[in-house]
Amino acid sequence: MSDDEAGAIARDPAPAVGRSIRLLGLLAEAGRALTLTELAAGLGLAKSSTANLCLSLEAGRMIERVPLGYRLGIRTAELGGAFAAQFNQVREFYAVCETSPDLSSELVQVAVLDDTDALYLARYEGSRSVRLGTPLGSRLPAALSATGRALLMTRSDDDVRALLMRGPLPRLTEHSTVDVEAVLAKLAAARERGWSVDEEESFRGIVGVAVPLEGWAPGDPQLALGVGIPVADATPERVARVGAALREAASALTNPFSASRSR
Repeated sequence: MSDDEAGAIARDPAPAVGRSIRLLGLLAEAGRALTLTELAAGLGLAKSSTANLCLSLEAGRMIERVPLGYRLGIRTAELGGAFAAQFNQVREFYAVCETSPDLSSELVQVAVLDDTDALYLARYEGSRSVRLGTPLGSRLPAALSATGRALLMTRSDDDVRALLMRGPLPRLTEHSTVDVEAVLAKLAAARERGWSVDEEESFRGIVGVAVPLEGWAPGDPQLALGVGIPVADATPERVARVGAALREAASALTNPFSASRSR
């Protein structure tokens, strides 16, 4: 545990709540069940104290006990769905995709910027048999993913530079752009064409296309709409067609009356 983390814990006005949040974070980051010993080590607590936290969280269905330890519970999925549903655009998103000739067959995703990551909130399952996309609640580096770049392309270069210069950019594939200035150049190209592109920078074999989506009401976060296309099918014509369809969908979702008419 770093000195900053230790200081934050010491200042926590509700230590039990803070520890519970950290425990949920450990399970989310692990992506698998963790034993009581692993959780206690991650929290820097005694096993007895960790066991008490687990009992309380288990009673609230935030975690559940399995043969290999503890994993996130069903209540966390309910809360995640409730978070996404509070934004009008996410509720309208499915109807807009269904009525789009080009998007109705695609897997379309909605993401929000969370620090330097694109966090995935919702997905529309199109009619194509191939299933791509990032699981709900997961995240990708904004600098590399099409949805993340769509979120960044609405910001100034100075803001983006300050955000991305906090640490080295990760290399997820051999195609990943790990230079901040090179990312800025790709954002400039995205602004000019109207949509961002991720050419196998997040996942091998996948080309991402995405556009920004402005909020309806003050306080709503900026979102992004994105589609993943198998690289073998990502011809310039299809990428352009999907990009244009995403722009049309974003336009409909930016105007509540247009979205209502599409249903």
